[in-house]
Amino acid sequence: MQWLMKVLLKAKLTIIAIAVSIGILCLSLIKIAIYNPIDTPHLDKLQHGFAYFVLSVCWLFALQKKQRKYVIVLCCILFGIVVEILQYTITSYRTGDYLDVLANSFGVLLGAFIFSQVSKKNRLKNEKTSN
Repeated sequence: MQWLMKVLLKAKLTIIAIAVSIGILCLSLIKIAIYNPIDTPHLDKLQHGFAYFVLSVCWLFALQKKQRKYVIVLCCILFGIVVEILQYTITSYRTGDYLDVLANSFGVLLGAFIFSQVSKKNRLKNEKTSN
């Protein structure tokens, strides 16, 4: 029974990761009215970083294998680059920006770092309880 629960949870994590990816792609390519009640410079860079942090964490939990971590991080960074290129090439109302690519990449790397720390902590906790 526990095995079945793990399989179902893993499938849901993958669906969530796919949904986050599609959500980021759609939000990156649609025309959005800019609403910024507080004049915060570079607020969009924080939003980019947060979105790609969530993206990387979702995929890392969905495909939780140590040897895949670097591939997942690379794919998330490449996804951010492709989205920026698409903004530049196929839309007239969005612009591709190398600073957005940097913010996206920072979010992915931060997500990978946090994931590694949480995984390490959980691994150590499991080793202590199994002894």
